[in-house]
Amino acid sequence: MRIKGKKVLVTGGVGFIGSKLAESLLKLGCRVRVIDDLSVGSIEAVRPLLKNKNFEFIKGDLLEEGAVKEGLEGREVVFHFAANPDVRAGSADPWTHLEQNVIVTYRLLEGLRSQPSKTLVFASSSTVYGEAEEIPTREPYGPLLPISVYGASKLACEALISAYFNTFKVSSMIFRLANIIGPTSSHGALIDFVEKLKRDSRQLEILGDGTQKKSYLYVDDCVDAIIYALEHTSKPFEIFNVGAMDCLSVETIADLVSERMGVAPRYVFRGEEGGRGWKGDVRLSWLSIDKLKRLGWEPKNNSEQSIRRVLDELLESFPDKIDF
Repeated sequence: MRIKGKKVLVTGGVGFIGSKLAESLLKLGCRVRVIDDLSVGSIEAVRPLLKNKNFEFIKGDLLEEGAVKEGLEGREVVFHFAANPDVRAGSADPWTHLEQNVIVTYRLLEGLRSQPSKTLVFASSSTVYGEAEEIPTREPYGPLLPISVYGASKLACEALISAYFNTFKVSSMIFRLANIIGPTSSHGALIDFVEKLKRDSRQLEILGDGTQKKSYLYVDDCVDAIIYALEHTSKPFEIFNVGAMDCLSVETIADLVSERMGVAPRYVFRGEEGGRGWKGDVRLSWLSIDKLKRLGWEPKNNSEQSIRRVLDELLESFPDKIDF
């Protein structure tokens, strides 16, 4: 599919990944409409884009039929990135993930089902795999048994999208994202460590036993992968993993953060049974990106390079966020 010049909708477009995606799509000459209820993100994320004549922002709640209709009107490609991104929140408030992830996706699919000429691009998650026995994990792996409510909600969304493709011919591409990081990310181990060391550089609390290993990808690489895949495949339904070609332990990230901040804290490990950081924390998550590589795409940064890049940006380019 040729993306350049398309009329697109980005749901959740003021979010961490959505705002970066909107910016990249504008550079490709797309006419970009963003819809967001601003419940998680801030309009500041897209304020520089508001001056662009090809950019339009709608404050709207996708649980409402009117907002869905307004958002979809005249669009050719829909990038669905609206969701509650906090994996940990599911153990305390499962309804949030059901409502903000599953029901919102259903509302959007209902809006699309009478318009089969449109394409849906969905941001799913590595959490749908649960504790996979195949590492790195390929897209055909199964059965998919998520261990978090968040992962279950993303898998439910995938199931709905598959059903709407097969029943109503809604062309769709699903991207299962690894841990995507960047200087404007609002949560995750990296941001958590930096904030904790700002408060107390002598001690660092690490959730879990520190041996959990995950793949980390810089946000620009993530957006690049999504656009590249769209432009290099013509199938009406596809699923792609998006991540780095390696993984890092949580304790290694703590070491990198401590080194970059010039501190030597005592590590204190706290978490759930089995060494997890929280209920639903997958101890080993590493996605195979061989399918994307066969198309010709590879990330510019590995996990450590992504971590170091974000640290540099946090500590140098955004000095207001870090104050020793």
